[in-house]
Amino acid sequence: MTADPSLLYPLNEFYARAGLSLPGAVEIGGEEMPEPYRSLLVHARDMTPTLEGFYKQGIHVRILRRHVYESMFDRQVVLALDGDERPVEFGAIKIYLGHFLTKARQLILEGKRPLGTILHNEGVGHSSCPKAFFRITSDDVIGSALQLTSLNLLYGRRNVLLDSSERTLAEIIEILPPLARERPLVEGG
Repeated sequence: MTADPSLLYPLNEFYARAGLSLPGAVEIGGEEMPEPYRSLLVHARDMTPTLEGFYKQGIHVRILRRHVYESMFDRQVVLALDGDERPVEFGAIKIYLGHFLTKARQLILEGKRPLGTILHNEGVGHSSCPKAFFRITSDDVIGSALQLTSLNLLYGRRNVLLDSSERTLAEIIEILPPLARERPLVEGG
């Protein structure tokens, strides 16, 4: 597997700032993604309601790292279940604050709710436009965020949110933890 920086944008920027190498990742077609990951990732919907429907629980955001500069807000996050704090997504997001009204911008900067929830609650019309799907090997950063105890082969997507004028609201990497049927990555397997 290779780590193509553009495949993992904007996650690659967090790794670069930390002086870390990107984990091994390879782009795959949506049809190559196994279930249930395909149902959770290969679509043009927001991830927050998709994951809430799958887990039948509310979700909140935990910010691991954040950078605010000019009209950009970058954050590395975990989406976790409201009930038991279980992580259900690891990701990185670059949010273009200049495209949001004041109240939505304030809610985004508070960092308490997932972006999808804010967009929905504030009535921000938008579309989700997945740009790539990938397989990635967990590393220490991803493993720690998703509470993994071994190396795992994970699945994710690179997504872009556009407003009704086709302006980019956010660029996102979304990586899911192993689900019940998946097994840890075994050496040589």
